Amino acid sequence: MSREERTTASREYRYERLTWPEINEAVDLEKVVVLPLGSTEQHGYHLPLDVDTKLASSVVEEAARRAPESMLVLPPVAYGYTHHVMDFPGTINIEPSHLVGFLLDITRSVAHHGFTRIIIVNGHGSNHPLMEQVGRQTNLQTDALCLTLSWWSLVAKYWNEEVRTSVNPGGCAHAGELETSMYLHVDGGAVRLDRVEGDLPDYMKLPGGDRWQYVDLTGGSGPATIVEWTSTYTESGAFGRPQEATAEKGRLAFERAVSEFVDLVAWFRARPAPPRREKRVASATRDLPFGF
Repeated sequence: MSREERTTASREYRYERLTWPEINEAVDLEKVVVLPLGSTEQHGYHLPLDVDTKLASSVVEEAARRAPESMLVLPPVAYGYTHHVMDFPGTINIEPSHLVGFLLDITRSVAHHGFTRIIIVNGHGSNHPLMEQVGRQTNLQTDALCLTLSWWSLVAKYWNEEVRTSVNPGGCAHAGELETSMYLHVDGGAVRLDRVEGDLPDYMKLPGGDRWQYVDLTGGSGPATIVEWTSTYTESGAFGRPQEATAEKGRLAFERAVSEFVDLVAWFRARPAPPRREKRVASATRDLPFGF
């Protein structure tokens, strides 16, 4: 491979912009492959349908621009599991088994080509358990290691302690203070500022709701999980306190998320993968029939 091709593989962070020989070089460079995962889903009166995809992608792409030698970013997956939100026009739902299978096809393909470190960065809460299953299956079915996270986990402690002003939990649930602030920073012109409206979800106002059933991106979830139709507990589709969002809060959260992700990739890239240790005395008669 020529020096020019090696330089391209080293500096280019967009997976789809490489040629196949450059992909081989990126494998040799031990780049971490990153897949942004979002959804096309309603986010109230004031935010576009692409919130989950745009925020996850924006964090990942900026991190990759700052550290192109360590990562390659795949084109984002802009659809997720949103069945419970289908009362709101525009939302696109992907069935759980389809989403897991599709994402696993991507990670297995990446591993097949020789990459040994894969990260899925999620922007939609209901994707999280499905994404985690994809990570587990990738680790069990391939020679690669797959790490999964939702982008807000990178900023949760910092946001809650130093930036947040809304009630916790509840103020940063869905299209609330955090997501609206982030969107104001990355694409402020697309926020319908004259339509900002949000409140705590109705289930938190029920007796005991604020103790047992609550959802907040950075404040966690209550002990009880009850996922109903979204239209049963919010009129606008936003639940939280978007009224307290600002572009400056979004800038602070974005910068922290990007910085943390660069550090995370560096750690994951260097992390060893201990060998599997078989504990059986007898040899297996067939492969395990588990997985997808």
